[in-house]
Amino acid sequence: MTVPLKRWLVVGFALVAAFVALGLGVARHPLALDAQVANALHGVYTQPLGRVAAIGSDILGPVLPYVLGVALLALALRHRQHTGLCVRLAVVLVLCRLTSLTAKPVFLRERPRDYPDLSYPSGHVVSVASTGFVLLLLCAWLWPRILRRVAAAVAVAVVLSAACRVVLGVHWVTDTIGAVLAVAGVGLLSACALRLLPPGDGRSLDG
Repeated sequence: MTVPLKRWLVVGFALVAAFVALGLGVARHPLALDAQVANALHGVYTQPLGRVAAIGSDILGPVLPYVLGVALLALALRHRQHTGLCVRLAVVLVLCRLTSLTAKPVFLRERPRDYPDLSYPSGHVVSVASTGFVLLLLCAWLWPRILRRVAAAVAVAVVLSAACRVVLGVHWVTDTIGAVLAVAGVGLLSACALRLLPPGDGRSLDG
């Protein structure tokens, strides 16, 4: 095992541990930050800003992993030499997305207001972060020249998704933070296991 790989594994485990620790810490009582933001935004979801947030939440949400999944399938069919890469990326996408579905029943955190389903971590933010993480891996392998621009776009999308959910009053701030921790941790661990972290010398995974 190379030194860089070991470092990524350590970071991945640390992020997962932070996700679990945060979840346990907020499962029963919200942090002061959560309470302050929720109180400041109380009822905003019924106002024009809330309607804008609802639209943003519809766009930046669970639909994105499906869109990326279809794109990976199309790429694999069009460029057969990238089939192995696309399959591995699809596995990472599924594992990252599952962090919300599997963790919510564990932490049993209630929403800031009456709303179906549990709260920690935010499924919408997990969806956006999962899509972004896999998209970054894809760019790192095939289009490294645009990696920084894509990274910036991913960061903006994650922040906007988190803001929309908080403005709508359906998530605490820490739900969105936990979502990013979970995706980053599981993403790094699964990427290491599937040999998806680029070697950094311009070589293709499939070459």
